[in-house]
Amino acid sequence: MNQLLGGKTGLVVGIANDASIAWGCTKAFRNYGAELAITYLNEKAKQYVQPLAEDVSAPIFLPLDVTQSSQQLALFEAIANTWGRLDFLLHSIAFAPKTDLQGRLTDTSREGFMTAMDISCHSLIRLINSAEPFMKQVGSILTLSYYGATKVVTNYNLMGPVKAALESSVRYLAAELGSEAIRVNALSPGPVKTRAASGLTEFDSLMQEAAEKAPLNQIVTLDQIGEMAAFLVSDKARQVTGQVVYVDAGYNIID
Repeated sequence: MNQLLGGKTGLVVGIANDASIAWGCTKAFRNYGAELAITYLNEKAKQYVQPLAEDVSAPIFLPLDVTQSSQQLALFEAIANTWGRLDFLLHSIAFAPKTDLQGRLTDTSREGFMTAMDISCHSLIRLINSAEPFMKQVGSILTLSYYGATKVVTNYNLMGPVKAALESSVRYLAAELGSEAIRVNALSPGPVKTRAASGLTEFDSLMQEAAEKAPLNQIVTLDQIGEMAAFLVSDKARQVTGQVVYVDAGYNIID
């Protein structure tokens, strides 16, 4: 086992199943020596996530619906009791009501927009607020964004402004927490076929276009995304903060 993350503890929020980007990151974290806390959304999701948590020998496995403050409190109490510290956090959560996601931004409901912003963006801020006291001396926060935050991607709709807010939050959080040696970055993978992505209209066409236009002419894999995630939360990236790092075979540089 390569010990890039040896001795480090990390919290992973957002695994839905073994096709999740968060799972690709989790495998890399564990392979590089980290001990992990894993969360699952609800009882329905638990059946898919529990075998994965067992596969990486996670000593903490608890429910976390980020709209439920009591669950977040219980999670960090478990972290306090088990480790007393936290070295890194992966936030991999995005949600928008299907009607709002698949319609025009112009037609988005107030409730749908606020729900998407709360779960996809403000949840990061809430989690960092809980994690900060456990990140003594050094810490790394990583969230997941997408190219549609900066460019108009057909059918990405509501999630474009939401991810733009997330990326802006990363910069402000990095500036605020830098004096505590806590780094905050976003990872922006190319299109990957996950359950969340399946909610986007014509997502298969988007993947095909990305493979054709990207300089490397390929789609990135979960393992490749995980490798970059592991680097960014490691001490090797200790001077990297406030950044949006693309892992998309170069697609973002093409018009």
